[in-house]
Amino acid sequence: MATVNDRFTHRNDAMYCEDVAVRDIADAVGTPVYVYSLAQLREAYQRFDQAFAASRHLVCFSVKANSNLGVLRAFVNEGSGFDIVSGGELFRVLKAGADPRKVVFSGVGKTRDEMEYALRAGILMFNVESEQEMEALNEVAGGMGVVAPMSFRINPDVDPQTHPYISTGMKKSKFGIGIDPAAEAYRRAISLPHVEVVGVDCHIGSQLTSTSPFADAAERVRAFVEVLRREGANIRYVDLGGGLGIRYDDEEPPDPEDYAKALMEGVRGLDVTLVLEPGRSMVGNAGILVTRVLYLKRTEAKNFVVVDGAMNDLVRPSLYGAFQGLRPVDRREAEPMTADVVGPICESGDFLARDRDIQTPAPGDLMAVMSAGAYGFTMASNYNTRPRAAEVLVDGKEFAVVRERETLEGLLAGEKIPANL
Repeated sequence: MATVNDRFTHRNDAMYCEDVAVRDIADAVGTPVYVYSLAQLREAYQRFDQAFAASRHLVCFSVKANSNLGVLRAFVNEGSGFDIVSGGELFRVLKAGADPRKVVFSGVGKTRDEMEYALRAGILMFNVESEQEMEALNEVAGGMGVVAPMSFRINPDVDPQTHPYISTGMKKSKFGIGIDPAAEAYRRAISLPHVEVVGVDCHIGSQLTSTSPFADAAERVRAFVEVLRREGANIRYVDLGGGLGIRYDDEEPPDPEDYAKALMEGVRGLDVTLVLEPGRSMVGNAGILVTRVLYLKRTEAKNFVVVDGAMNDLVRPSLYGAFQGLRPVDRREAEPMTADVVGPICESGDFLARDRDIQTPAPGDLMAVMSAGAYGFTMASNYNTRPRAAEVLVDGKEFAVVRERETLEGLLAGEKIPANL
């Protein structure tokens, strides 16, 4: 497996992304800023795709991990499909040039308008998550005079051994339906005139660091597909989701090759196209968040490093208690210190790191928050009326701004003061 952020290296104590000095990006664009490596994005996709070369398959990048148009176009150019969870994400991938026949629509709360939009676009299939959703899809497709290709998302009740917020395949999850009641749901779907059962979908969670939960889930899906086929279902696709973890700290996630081996062995004997939905594993270590030190604050209890990046820019540490590595953009001789790295947001939960041993910084220094390419900008907000960060894509010796920093005026777009006030 590639090392953590291996396109982000220090040369003569200065951090580079590929062949561009990170300080040059920060000086040109300002901070906070997300920086992505195009070479690492391409390499991640190619390695994942090649790992499944022995099986008929379709890699559908999970857009919720990183929805920047430049990142999406990079994957389009590699031949990627896309896993979407909203009409907005469908709009994005189509704008990026995606083939709609390589798009799968997941998510528990699809609206009828979103269903119609996806049917008009001609997507590959809907991953349906409840029987009521199936009924709604049948009605929408019937009103359009078309047939909607669908699979049910089933829960194999496998413990992914990950954070409970990103565990999705157990009976208590809001996602999908249990594997036992799913058989009856499929029988009902087969009887409907405007949906066509084409697959089975299963996604058990995110940031998994062992292949055994994947293998267990795949085995259960294989047995379930065999049952459906005996009842006449023409199952052509098995969507096994994503969830492969990355290294943020000292994790040792499986290589894509080991992951692929576990899944392909699990569905052995099925003549199907495997659909994979990698997200974090494709983009997580291909991006960093660059933030500038504002102040050092020493109290009787703790040291604080106040930076201009905050929980509205990167919420994972505050939301999940997640670890994100920190590196100085410019290394120098300095006393080490233990400190909380915090942002300007008016919340005690606004931190990027706690009790972290770091190089003692000075105001104006730049810090890189590592492994920030997944669930970084996509989860950003305007809390405290803060403009969202810029995003930059590096290609060799060049970089391009792929999202301008929001302006204060832009923050007010769409708001109005009523005439009577």
